[in-house]
Amino acid sequence: MRLKDVQSLELPPSADMHVHLRQDQVMELVVPHIRKGGVDTVFVMACRPLNISPNLQPPITSVAQALEYQSRLRSIEPRVHYLMSLYLHPSVTPEVIAEAAAAGVTGVKMYPQGVTTNSESGVAADFLEAYSLVFAAMEQYDLVLNLHGEVPGSPPSDNISLEEAFLPELKRLHEKFPRLRCILEASRFPSLTAQYYTDTLQHCSTAAALDAVRACGPSVAGTITAHHLYLTRDISQVDPLAFCKPIPQTPLHRDALIKAVCSGDPKFFFGSDSAPHPLASKTQGRQPVPAGVFTQPFATQLVILALQEAIERGVIEEHEVTQERLERFLSRSGRRFYKLPDPAAKGPHKIVLERKGETIPTSIRSADGTLEIGLSRPTVPIFSLRWLS
Repeated sequence: MRLKDVQSLELPPSADMHVHLRQDQVMELVVPHIRKGGVDTVFVMACRPLNISPNLQPPITSVAQALEYQSRLRSIEPRVHYLMSLYLHPSVTPEVIAEAAAAGVTGVKMYPQGVTTNSESGVAADFLEAYSLVFAAMEQYDLVLNLHGEVPGSPPSDNISLEEAFLPELKRLHEKFPRLRCILEASRFPSLTAQYYTDTLQHCSTAAALDAVRACGPSVAGTITAHHLYLTRDISQVDPLAFCKPIPQTPLHRDALIKAVCSGDPKFFFGSDSAPHPLASKTQGRQPVPAGVFTQPFATQLVILALQEAIERGVIEEHEVTQERLERFLSRSGRRFYKLPDPAAKGPHKIVLERKGETIPTSIRSADGTLEIGLSRPTVPIFSLRWLS
């Protein structure tokens, strides 16, 4: 496929297995943009609020809370399939896991204690022992564990990211619970400039994390964002709209992610980590700058653009970007890991991407103009997208 020459591309809908949809006014603005990015299925991080604090207070630890949040999302956009999660907490017992499985809750998110705002109720360093019964129940009922990959209390180091420091813990967890489906989704990186702050980091962002996921069995996978396929550390640390976590690393790590996307390996699939923040909090001198890149309205298109740019840089060859591999990364591998129906089984429900001269706008706004959220890569030419039903 000569991607730069492609004028029209037909794909199954994308499945975005890591999104932040917030609450209240931000939720009302953001949720209708899910389908505009070609996505019909999302795994919702039920730990993120309206404001710039990363986690809900209180976090969603009950099945009733998760289902109530899901209901609110469906009332805004009923055509999207929302996969819901719980926050791992002492109140989440094996009995709660059984209840969650019966109610259709998909997974549990693990945050280490004290590593991010409002994470005081997260897990401590002995999480593997403390939550063994819960993990056993998750294995029994086949719920997915989404891992914020950081060991509580880990000291910063200039030689190793804290994502990499967590990888032995991932190995121990996998050895003890080999059938527990796990997704590596987060980390922290040290040595940031004083303008920003070390806090929650999301997703596979280094070559070492990719290798660790590959080294585990088929029950362990990793998500990759769109923005980590085009951002590097030097850009992220000077542009507030590009500041995110995990901090994008060197071109070497970015290119390793691109090659993983194009490999066809089912262990790696799309999770945008699209994280909306009011534009004023990003650009009006707030310190520290909140971490998060908002890509939801162009989620699918930005992945394809990043691959096209990688071909132009010589990172990958044109023949490595095939229709089949795009479908695997964006749609099929994530659904299969989460044991969802293949999109082909739904009939002629597809997206069409076309070159029509569209460019990414600078922001989206609420109808009354009181809320504005800045977009990643404003003014860049992008595929237009429409739905076939």
